[in-house]
Amino acid sequence: MKVPIARASLTPQEISSVLEPLNSGWLVQGPKVEEFEYKWSDFSKAPHSIAVTSCTSALHLSLAALGIGPGDEVIVPAFTWISTANVVEHLGAAVVFADIDLETFNLDPNELQNKLTSKTKAIMPVHLFGLAANMDPIMRFASENRLFVVEDAACGFGTTYRGIHVGTFGDAGCFSFHPRKAITTGEGGMIVTKNENLAVRLRRLRDHGAEVSDLQRHSGARPYLLAEFPDAGYNQRMTDIQGALGSAQMDRASEILTERKRLAERYDEAFRDLPWLRPPHTNDYSEHSYQSYPCLFMPKDCSVALATKNLDLVLEINRKRNSWMDSLQVAGVSTRPATHAVHMLEYYKDKYSVKPEDYFSSFIADQCSISLPLFHGMTEAEQDYVIHQVLSASF
Repeated sequence: MKVPIARASLTPQEISSVLEPLNSGWLVQGPKVEEFEYKWSDFSKAPHSIAVTSCTSALHLSLAALGIGPGDEVIVPAFTWISTANVVEHLGAAVVFADIDLETFNLDPNELQNKLTSKTKAIMPVHLFGLAANMDPIMRFASENRLFVVEDAACGFGTTYRGIHVGTFGDAGCFSFHPRKAITTGEGGMIVTKNENLAVRLRRLRDHGAEVSDLQRHSGARPYLLAEFPDAGYNQRMTDIQGALGSAQMDRASEILTERKRLAERYDEAFRDLPWLRPPHTNDYSEHSYQSYPCLFMPKDCSVALATKNLDLVLEINRKRNSWMDSLQVAGVSTRPATHAVHMLEYYKDKYSVKPEDYFSSFIADQCSISLPLFHGMTEAEQDYVIHQVLSASF
């Protein structure tokens, strides 16, 4: 048997949904994108939802709309997907890495004070893998220091913090619809915000800076007149083909989330007594949505390595983990590191002259985490096979 790390699961209705814009002839951002945005706001309780080409675009537009640029610094967790840092670089600002809490894999709020300078303008907490970052202390720190907060909620569909959907705490929240996410449009993203003025600016910036969209212009009394352009914007619009698919998937949002939680619970129960594998962290303040199932390999040794800052011990755990991942791949089970530590990647390592051990928890997470297959539509037989392969290992 072969079990992928993820697999998109689309119903016949969702597949056929893309035919409507194809048959209508309206393919660019239009009524289906608008419908998707409405359903997203209804689900997340965000007053404004703005669909774009990707979560990376969403992060980039959010920072741009808030005026982040050269001379500014943005605090970013060291353990995240590279996009979180890349968008800061694209705007000419400087990335300031902060370490994570190894228990949650999320930004450690205790790191913030030491990263604050007169140039700090924003914090980008990440809700990794479907577990909410600890937003109360982050928002308190941001308020005390007059900082913007842009939430990277790429993995946050269905994730709540103290009963409130993530992405709605900061100035903007950004979501991903990549095929590894619970809801997919192939590529695509969504920005949410409570700020009406910011929403207006974001809608302009995604559409070349246009004052009105093509749909608004064509629906108006004088569709032949071109729009005014108050901003020098970008072309980061979602197509109506993607919007139709996203809208159709939102109709079974609860079903998708319920299934992912059920699959995670089966894993949790199966691996409960394994001393060498720590399942994803859960806590009282976050409703985990399980975008993925990230585990920590050999957690007791990782704790020792963290306490003693033992670089060699981390590398030894990494060798064992990689060997095990090789074995699982041969057996047909796809795995991945949970994500990467951005400060260890060539561009950031060289530009900012950082070493792996400078952010030790992120270093451990990079070297010692492993994500197991979890996706909507995963069969019981597929999951049982993964469980069997994991339980057959010995460390």
